Amino acid sequence: MRSEDIAKLAGVSRSTVSRVINNYPNVPETTKAKVLRVIEQYQYEPNSFARALAGKRTDTIGLFAISMNEKENATRIYQNSYFAPIVDLVVDTANARGFYVLIHTVYSPGDFQKIKQAFLQKRIDGGILVGTQKDIELVRELVSQDAPLVLIDYDVSEVIAERLNKNHLAIINSMDYEGTAEAIEYLISLGHQEIGILKGRMSTFSGRERYAAFESTLLNHGLTLRQDYVLEGEFLKETAYVETEKLIKRGKLPTALFCSNDDMAIAAMEAFAKHGIHIPNDISIIGFDDTQLASTISPKLTSVRLPIDDMAKSAVEKVIGLCNNEEASFSNVSFPTRLVIRDSCKLIV
Repeated sequence: MRSEDIAKLAGVSRSTVSRVINNYPNVPETTKAKVLRVIEQYQYEPNSFARALAGKRTDTIGLFAISMNEKENATRIYQNSYFAPIVDLVVDTANARGFYVLIHTVYSPGDFQKIKQAFLQKRIDGGILVGTQKDIELVRELVSQDAPLVLIDYDVSEVIAERLNKNHLAIINSMDYEGTAEAIEYLISLGHQEIGILKGRMSTFSGRERYAAFESTLLNHGLTLRQDYVLEGEFLKETAYVETEKLIKRGKLPTALFCSNDDMAIAAMEAFAKHGIHIPNDISIIGFDDTQLASTISPKLTSVRLPIDDMAKSAVEKVIGLCNNEEASFSNVSFPTRLVIRDSCKLIV
């Protein structure tokens, strides 16, 4: 019996069966119980570990979501506007290719042991790391073992500078620099000269790229980069809210605020609303990621669309290709972003 048969008998999708088998916390209890009843009734067992002990493939890939700066429990990763879509797309794409997905979340340096154990115990055939926090030693250790590995949000120059073994390695990114530059150019075209930023986490490649593009675009236009308009958001909604409150209390606002993700943009909008500051009449705002909320909040948020679908699907195809020895020894792919213009920015004279 296959997982497809279990799915039909339980009246659920194949990806739901995979989530139940891997004990994902975002499966409703009633659905989980229904799937487990069918599994028990028909004595279904994927038995991937036994296959690994026999030296065979497990048909399982690991997905490791690294978010060491967030004080949150493991279940909240599925509500995170960046990680949640990646998790769903990776699971669905892998399932369609006949692979299971083993998910681990990493909230502290000690959690990296989970990643190493998954490879050493041969519980997975390859892995995808998302949100890598410049832990070059972990990457060095994994690639030295020729473990098929895909890194999402990782600086390719670090691979070159550290002279890492590039066999069985691929890097997937979005063109965050270009996307941010497009957003700032748009604000400047509307007449804005005093532009602030809610920075992302600078230990991530995306955080550094977005800030670098913000800074260089201002300088290219001869505009002043005011340090009191540079807010440390860390990609976190709660932190962004506090930082925006501090900006408001200083009594002098920029005419526009670029936020390095939508969560922070929405937090800033909430803080401004609390103080009677209207968007876009009093201040214009642009986000990054173009999450679902961006098109439903009021006013609708102008945002840079992140190519999550392309990145997640490519990561799965790359890691499976590396497992099957179908991929070249090293590849580096960056997908383009796109500015989606809505209602949160205003032309000023």
